[in-house]
Amino acid sequence: MVATAEERSEMIAVAAYYLAEHRGFTAGGATDDWLQAEQQIDRMLEAIRRQGISRVQFERAGLRNALRLWDST
Repeated sequence: MVATAEERSEMIAVAAYYLAEHRGFTAGGATDDWLQAEQQIDRMLEAIRRQGISRVQFERAGLRNALRLWDST
């Protein structure tokens, strides 16, 4: 699966939101949330590309589950 720049940006925004939610939306963490989300999304997209996962397979897995946000923090 190849994500467009717009799709990648949307994935990062969603992931950053979940990271902020996980830390209780405390002030001062938005930049760190965004940077961590970028790293997670880029790693995930690279793994998807290497493994030959299709867009349909990816969408079925769901972004929230695919990221495993709670396990990586």
